[in-house]
Amino acid sequence: MLGSMQPWQVKRVLNWANLSTPLGLLVARAGGADVRAGPRGLLLGSGYRLRLPAASAFTVGNVVLTRHGDGWLLTRPRLLHHEEEHTWQYVALLGLPLLPLYVVAAGVSWLWARDFSSYNPFERLAGLADGGYPAPRRRFSHGGPR
Repeated sequence: MLGSMQPWQVKRVLNWANLSTPLGLLVARAGGADVRAGPRGLLLGSGYRLRLPAASAFTVGNVVLTRHGDGWLLTRPRLLHHEEEHTWQYVALLGLPLLPLYVVAAGVSWLWARDFSSYNPFERLAGLADGGYPAPRRRFSHGGPR
């Protein structure tokens, strides 16, 4: 059965099985987001109302959430691609382990560059520019503080 499926269909099944998509739907509900089917098995949640995380969009499993209105993500294909890359990261890390690893990676990036993305491998692998993040910068040069 899996052999006849498209890669995005396999990803959809795996992110349900690893519980990351069900968690994403719970987060969407807790945040008051309206969820609709999106391209390639994504579930797009608009109108997310909780303060955290502060990103313009974020992903849990195959659920991509934003505070913006319905259709906003579809008008930003680079951002949607970036968020879709995160859905594959949930597959690679078997779902929920991604969450604490992401927090650690964001913390290391903050310590190194004073932002959560520059040295966060999850954001770098998803494409910093596509996610709307600035180019990587360093707080230290030549081994010492600037």
